[in-house]
Amino acid sequence: SLAPASPQANTTMIAPKGKGALPQGNPSHLLPAELIDRCIGSRIWVIMKGDKELVGLLRGFDVYVNMVLEDVEETEMTPDGKKVTKLDQILLNGNNIAVLVPGGKPDDTA
Repeated sequence: SLAPASPQANTTMIAPKGKGALPQGNPSHLLPAELIDRCIGSRIWVIMKGDKELVGLLRGFDVYVNMVLEDVEETEMTPDGKKVTKLDQILLNGNNIAVLVPGGKPDDTA
């Protein structure tokens, strides 16, 4: 299911065990799934493989980083220029994600 998982559930699935385990009290050691879990309910900028980017509200994800986004703006670079599409909700395949940026896309300052 794509329901949000508790941070403890994510840690149990992917955290190293025993010798060489990350210190539990050090907040600078954050596993990728923990970072994504902290982004649930906030805006996230997703840069896809190819020429697409999406910005939307992260509602949930699974172990494959398939994501449910709401209030999405999809930007695609085409030979004719930038094409922007607004979507209410989208299920995004994690196989095609190149970069995730918490907080959404920064405003253009140009």
